[in-house]
Amino acid sequence: MCGIIGCAGRGEDTLDTLVHGLSKLEYRGYDSAGVALADESLDVRKCAGEIEDLREHLSGMTVEGTVGMGHTRWSTHGPPTDENAHPHQDCTGNVAVVHNGIIENYQSLRDELVAAGHTFHSDTDTEVVPHLVEDALNDGLDPEAAFRQAVGQLEGSYAVALTVAGTESVFVARNDSPLVLGLGDDATFFASDVPAFRDFTDQVVYLDDGEYARISPEGWEVSDVDGTVVEKEVDTVSWDPEETGKSGYDHYMLKEIHEQPRALRQCLRGRVDELSASVDIGDLGDLSPTGIQFVACGTSYHAAFYAAQLFQSAGIPAQAFLASEYATSPPPIGDALVVGVTQSGETADTLSALREARHRGARTLAVTNVVGSTAARECDHALYIRAGPEIGVAASKTFSSQLGALNLLALATTRSDEARDIIAALRDLPGQVQELIDDSDAKEVAEHYQDAKSYFFIGRGHMHPVALEGALKMKEITYKHAEGFAAGELKHGTLALVTEDTPVFATTVGDGEQATKTVGNVKEVEARDAPVVAVTDGQSDIERYADHVLTIPETHPRAAAVLANVQLQLAAYHTANFLGRSIDKPRNLAKSVTVE
Repeated sequence: MCGIIGCAGRGEDTLDTLVHGLSKLEYRGYDSAGVALADESLDVRKCAGEIEDLREHLSGMTVEGTVGMGHTRWSTHGPPTDENAHPHQDCTGNVAVVHNGIIENYQSLRDELVAAGHTFHSDTDTEVVPHLVEDALNDGLDPEAAFRQAVGQLEGSYAVALTVAGTESVFVARNDSPLVLGLGDDATFFASDVPAFRDFTDQVVYLDDGEYARISPEGWEVSDVDGTVVEKEVDTVSWDPEETGKSGYDHYMLKEIHEQPRALRQCLRGRVDELSASVDIGDLGDLSPTGIQFVACGTSYHAAFYAAQLFQSAGIPAQAFLASEYATSPPPIGDALVVGVTQSGETADTLSALREARHRGARTLAVTNVVGSTAARECDHALYIRAGPEIGVAASKTFSSQLGALNLLALATTRSDEARDIIAALRDLPGQVQELIDDSDAKEVAEHYQDAKSYFFIGRGHMHPVALEGALKMKEITYKHAEGFAAGELKHGTLALVTEDTPVFATTVGDGEQATKTVGNVKEVEARDAPVVAVTDGQSDIERYADHVLTIPETHPRAAAVLANVQLQLAAYHTANFLGRSIDKPRNLAKSVTVE
């Protein structure tokens, strides 16, 4: 969601560093931006709009300071306006704060502060923090002590940073919202995500909940809530900053769709042995689940739904839950393994569900893309999907890699007579995805149906979660209505919406019972004059009833789900491109949803 970047030690380059860092956080989704720089005085500049609007706002201005911080806001409390943009200040103008998360008790704090004579200028929850610091400073506390006292009064989630005029330091704290330090040769950085400072350093320190840090030109220090210094491990980021560029593609999403062969190779490398039909996913201990529950949100939920099917087919009781529902009404879990599927490892609802599972005594496993993420650190085990950085808001290569990693998890923890065939199919996937991308007719299909009012996606078995994901991609980046269904459910109400203006994407593979029944559902659609786009390996006769066909190579049904999904990704991408949508930054959406 919101993005934070800060630095100390960059001297006269501080402002340029902050703006550059903010540009690297654009993918998180935002509607306003701002910066604060401090030395003997404090200078705050902010505005609604994009980073380019902030650059224009800063043009010709002299903005100076030896330490600074910047912020991109994704609106929660109050609309996107100049006043609601971060940083926020106190009544004196000497204190500035940026904040990610939600302060749940802000209204009561605000009421008390207003009653005490403070004046507020925004609708945000964040603005209470600088006023709390102002009161503490007036009581004689130094800036760090004032910050700690203010943060101690907050309830909710936060990654929060403070700077004060006359102090060459920035103070930060974290609770249920990500914050990471970057350690350069001559400067120290902090951010909500590594890409903000990756161009300057690959050395990072991940803060844990309840920890504070002080950053200054002289260095950094982490401490706990009581002020005791905490020794932190320094990690090295493995990916190159060039991986977050577009590499000549028009959009990050298109680049990341094209990166899927490499991402899948990285996911599988060193983990599968086709000769022995074995899988090695690292030192995860003896998971051997007698039951397994998956918790996830959005695209990751579709991957979790797919994974539950894998375990069910192996005779293991398995369920997939929307993480937000699991946290509020958790079902009995016994000794089940609870798996959180989360690309970022910071998704608030998924973290909440995993914490609830641990509270009930369950073992937990994070399936995530980000080493050092909160989910990876808090769970008993972590399985990394190895997709590399994904910048486009709409997930593409991370979904494919999630399906790959979840297949490995199922193969490593259950027995299957098809293990050798499945492993062979997984090993073939990167090449088949490349072949599909090179030869896809999705662009022609998208051009033909770009003016459709609605889109429906149907599938059975492993193609059901693919249909759900195909619909999500279409609605995320085209802003058109799209829904995914189990193919058999189409006739239970949805047929009332099917017209000649509602193309139906039907995904089916093989020539078995599921394929035959899906063909029957397609005939029902055809009888209502709806156009049909078949996504198929050609083994059934579904092409006879389709207006357009998107083909995939023949393979095992588990691997076919990845291939069918790539076709639907391309269809959504090209439709959005024909419509002129903001593909990488869809309206109202954020890459990492860090509030519940």
